[in-house]
Amino acid sequence: MKKVILGIAFLALVTVSCKEETKEKLDEAKDAVEVELDQKLDTAEVKMDKAVDSLQSKTGKALEKGAAKLDEAAAKMKEAAKK
Repeated sequence: MKKVILGIAFLALVTVSCKEETKEKLDEAKDAVEVELDQKLDTAEVKMDKAVDSLQSKTGKALEKGAAKLDEAAAKMKEAAKK
C-alpha cells in the first residue's frame, strides 16, 4: 500500500514539475515571439517612413516642375499679349 501511495505521490510531483517546466518554456517562447514581433514592427516602420519620405520628395519635385511650366506658359502669354 505504501508503494502505491508513494508511486502516486511521485507521479503527482513529476506532473507538477513538468507543468512548471512547460509553463517556463511557454513563457520563454512568448517572450521570444514578442521580441521578434517588435523587431519586425520596427523594421516595417522604418521602411514605411522611407517610402513616405520618398513619396513626399517625388511629389515636391513634380510640383516644382509643374510650377516652372506654368511660369513659362505665363511668360509666353504675356509676350503674346504685348504683340
